[in-house]
Formats: sequence, structure tokens, C-alpha cells
Amino acid sequence: MPKITYIEHNGTEHVVEVPVGLTVMEGARDNSVPGIDADCGGACACSTCHVYVDEAWAEKLPAIETMEEDMLDFAFEPKPGSSRLTCQIPVTAAMDGLVVRIPEKQI
Repeated sequence: MPKITYIEHNGTEHVVEVPVGLTVMEGARDNSVPGIDADCGGACACSTCHVYVDEAWAEKLPAIETMEEDMLDFAFEPKPGSSRLTCQIPVTAAMDGLVVRIPEKQI
């Protein structure tokens, strides 16, 4: 299983094995990673699973779709090129080592 590192705003790291086929959000939720609220349950209807994808990984992930891009307008301090909604990132075997940083808060 790919290991994904979730880094809280305060620097606390959570290295989690996430089964292929789940989303990065489900991996955080299923392992009680704080800071990823996922209020809509993965329907891309909120921005409470927002993260900043590590620069080394930004180009390796699937391209951002219009709906996700629109929802990021509601995220806390979105950063072009690194902000993503974890519910829209399906985990693949190639994502072993993915690093995401959780913003200070979700709105």
C-alpha cells in the first residue's frame, strides 16, 4: 500500500498506508488525521479537505478538474499550483511517498 504523509499546520506528521482505490481524503479520515474535516463526505461540495500538495508531487497527480478548481475558491488561503481537495485525488500505487500539508484551518 502506498504511504502518504499528512503534515499538520503545526508540523506534526502522520504517515499512513492508504489502500489503492481510496482517495487521499478517505485515507486521512479512516486514520483520524486531524485537520481534514471532509464535511461533504467526498462529493466535492465543500472545501474542508483542502491541502497543499508538496511541490515535488504537484505535477505527478491527475490534473485538477473544473469542479474542484471552483470549490478551491472557498478554501482557506488557496495557493495556485499546490492547493488540492483530497477527495478528488484517487490513490494509486505510484503515489507512494506523497506529501500533503494541511492548512491552518478549513472553512
